[in-house]
Amino acid sequence: MEILRMDRDRLLRYVVQQLHYTLPDDFDPRMDIDACLDEALSRLQGCINAVRPWRQDCFDPLHSTQYCSFLYFLANTIWRRTASTETPTRLFLLNKALNGIDLFYEIEMPPVFFIGHSVGIVFAKASYGNYLVIYQNSTVGKNHGVAPVLGEGVIMYAGTAIIGDCQVGDGTVLSQGVSLVNTHSPGQCTIYRGDAGRVVFKPTRRNALLDIFRI
Repeated sequence: MEILRMDRDRLLRYVVQQLHYTLPDDFDPRMDIDACLDEALSRLQGCINAVRPWRQDCFDPLHSTQYCSFLYFLANTIWRRTASTETPTRLFLLNKALNGIDLFYEIEMPPVFFIGHSVGIVFAKASYGNYLVIYQNSTVGKNHGVAPVLGEGVIMYAGTAIIGDCQVGDGTVLSQGVSLVNTHSPGQCTIYRGDAGRVVFKPTRRNALLDIFRI
């Protein structure tokens, strides 16, 4: 995969420098990052190539959404391969500082997902289906220790939430501002806000995923 503005070694130095400036301690993450960088880039490549507006096989570290996803893949890859939390924790905090997102390295994101705008997004340790789309100020969270299960092709527009015991079927779309709390979705529907805090399920008229992904 082509890395714009820099090569692999410069990207390695770039991430290490960001960590040192953001978290100025004596810990050296270079070895962990170097050992897992290629695998993380390969995982990122699959994600980038699935997103329709993005140029295939091309990673721009100055594209905030791509870089946000890259930092997650890097942290998660290091944690998977080493079981160490030192570098992954720092990468998680760097991502939070740069992009305003709470995406812990232990969370198993799907192979393909799209973050519309990262600011204010919070991910719990839930189950996430492939082709997830999530926009700013949205939350996936637990309720009394119970986490949601999201099917494939779920879209969360800005300011939405999925909390607690929610079985969210494939193709569910949450319209702006909707909260789904301890409520199941049958899938292939769009959820709107109804009266008295209720939610309303309506058949989805068009597949918005086709605008976002190459599927």
